[in-house]
Amino acid sequence: MKRNHLLATLEPSDAALLAPHLEPVDLAFRLQVETPNKPIPYVYFPQDGIISVVATGPREHSIEVGIIGRDAMSGHAIVMGTDRATNSTFVQLAGTGLRIRTEVLRAAMQNSGSLHRAMLTGVQAFSVQASHTALANGRGALEQRLARWLLMAHDRMESHRLKLTHELLSIMLGVQRPTVSLALHKMQAEGGIKTQRSAVTIRNRALLKKIARGFYGVPEAEQERLTGWRSLHEREHAIAAD
Repeated sequence: MKRNHLLATLEPSDAALLAPHLEPVDLAFRLQVETPNKPIPYVYFPQDGIISVVATGPREHSIEVGIIGRDAMSGHAIVMGTDRATNSTFVQLAGTGLRIRTEVLRAAMQNSGSLHRAMLTGVQAFSVQASHTALANGRGALEQRLARWLLMAHDRMESHRLKLTHELLSIMLGVQRPTVSLALHKMQAEGGIKTQRSAVTIRNRALLKKIARGFYGVPEAEQERLTGWRSLHEREHAIAAD
């Protein structure tokens, strides 16, 4: 449980309510966690890997609205008192995690107000992230949005190497693949990243933050205030800067 921040910071009595019902699970690439407008069977707590929340519109146009990693959980609709969501939620970067049946989590939250409040705080942190994703999508240039996304993904992974393709990034950012490739190559030339086949390695977080131009940072600070979570890479970066 300790590898997922939300579970690790629960009150001992709340953790005890969930522990017997949490099942280890492999978060395989493209595993469908939530299907639009269908009941959600499980809530997932990633320990490694990234779950992507994607909105789909007319003509199959889609764009990512937020990501979930070891900082948080899926199943926001369950926490909010309903049984389904309108977005598609699936594993974007493979990893591992724990899952619990929705009816079990719902019963546990009904029995413990502190557990429900902890889950609501996680949902609130995600909503701040999603609002700033909308801001970045509407006002940010592609390079700014890409730098922000790479920082956010890096925050939620233990490795500096992110296993992803240009095609996947193009879908997440809602742009054409060649455009993403050009932006990645420019970032590599500047020393921020190293691109490889089906992978991007983060080399210089400070440079990526500079490229993001303020679109990264506000949701992260709010999440730290709300839940106490600060990524390992951010802590390491802060220590190195001292």
